[in-house]
Amino acid sequence: MTEPAPGSGPPEEIPFLQRLYDRPFLLLILGLLVMFVLFTAWGLVEVMRLPTATLP
Repeated sequence: MTEPAPGSGPPEEIPFLQRLYDRPFLLLILGLLVMFVLFTAWGLVEVMRLPTATLP
């Protein structure tokens, strides 16, 4: 019997964060998505803090 060649075994599991940092565009899109959610929530909170308009 022959031994399997090095590197021909099952591929190693790459951690999620390592896969994320290896793809800069994916990291950029994720950052934009997080900022969009945070700033949208912040804007909604600020709008809800405004005093209600009174009718003349």
